[in-house]
Amino acid sequence: MFARIIKSYRDIVAVCDEDLLGKKFYEGNFQLDIKESFFNGKDSLELNEEKLVEFLKQMSVEDATFNIVGENSIKSAIKAGIISENQVRKISGTPFTIVLL
Repeated sequence: MFARIIKSYRDIVAVCDEDLLGKKFYEGNFQLDIKESFFNGKDSLELNEEKLVEFLKQMSVEDATFNIVGENSIKSAIKAGIISENQVRKISGTPFTIVLL
């Protein structure tokens, strides 16, 4: 899984499953575009589940927005306690969430 912090007035924590990079999903009027430039920039980290859970826990104390896409990334965010199952949406079966902490 890839994780990246994008510095802005409010940090954006972008996390996605590696196999979803560069893919687009459509459902009705909705589109989920998993751009490699957003999720896998030059400063991104490639993390296993254990490391991602710790990373998300650390970032949850910051004033941040979380953009999380993919089964494994969502499971890690739930384990880290930053989201719950009812905050997850799907487009064409691909789970994602955007959360402000």
